[in-house]
Amino acid sequence: MEGILAVWKPAGWTSHDVVAKVRGITRERRIGHAGTLDPQVTGVLPLCIGRATRVVEYLQERPKAYEAVLQLGVATDTEDMTGTVIEEADSVTVTKEQVEAVLASFIGEIEQVPPMFSAVKVDGKRLYELAREGVTVERKSRKVTVYSIGFLGFEQDDRRPTIRFDVQCSKGTYIRTLCVDIGKKLGVPAAMAELTRTVSGGFTREHCLTIDQIARLQQEGELQSRLLPADQALTHMPEVTAFDRAAEMALQGRKIAPEKLSEINSLLPREPVRLYDSNRRFLGVFEWNEEQRLLSPVKVFN
Repeated sequence: MEGILAVWKPAGWTSHDVVAKVRGITRERRIGHAGTLDPQVTGVLPLCIGRATRVVEYLQERPKAYEAVLQLGVATDTEDMTGTVIEEADSVTVTKEQVEAVLASFIGEIEQVPPMFSAVKVDGKRLYELAREGVTVERKSRKVTVYSIGFLGFEQDDRRPTIRFDVQCSKGTYIRTLCVDIGKKLGVPAAMAELTRTVSGGFTREHCLTIDQIARLQQEGELQSRLLPADQALTHMPEVTAFDRAAEMALQGRKIAPEKLSEINSLLPREPVRLYDSNRRFLGVFEWNEEQRLLSPVKVFN
């Protein structure tokens, strides 16, 4: 079995739970996921199966998109509503215009401090492990990028409104922390109430199967036909065609001269590309070596 299986992760499951379940269904040991989701979070979780595990790193680098619900008036130690309340406001009043202005202020490169309840390692230990021991350590801020953020809805109850928004962001962005920081700019405590990942690795909900659907399709012998080819996760890379014997050389892991390739003039140094033969067979990931003027193999799919 080989390819990418986009799973719609249910609430209450860890990403590891999903991998373990699919391993049990398919009897395939070589499975990796592209981007961890917290247990309470739902949404797109791409699994790479068989040789497709070799493209996991490229999926993880691609932008992700989410829909989130932010609860104003409450702050917790986990930055979401599963944690212990550490701050409350009796009542919160904000306007739609204020919310939209604050959301827009986060577009671009921003600094984030990883939450204590996260998988970031400090001195060889996960932050969430330290947090469970009651230990808080200083964390270095990280630069992440918010490509877009949009206001989706606003519910004002008697005391504490909720805000629904969508966001497209770079790898490593903590939406929980983004919710807290939005609250700070509005001048009130805040926490993430709900989160759904809508895009990961270029895959959307329309590509996804549920766990029940995966089990049924495997039983019917139809699951392999629903797997997506590995190169479908690499559409953000330039595409190059190898002509004639150059395709055979590529499959042998050899470097290819530019006269045997298409569309080579626009490539940047060390830029990864998808290489195909003239029949559109995927040969692997290669990169342009400007000094040698050769296309070098990175991951060959023979």
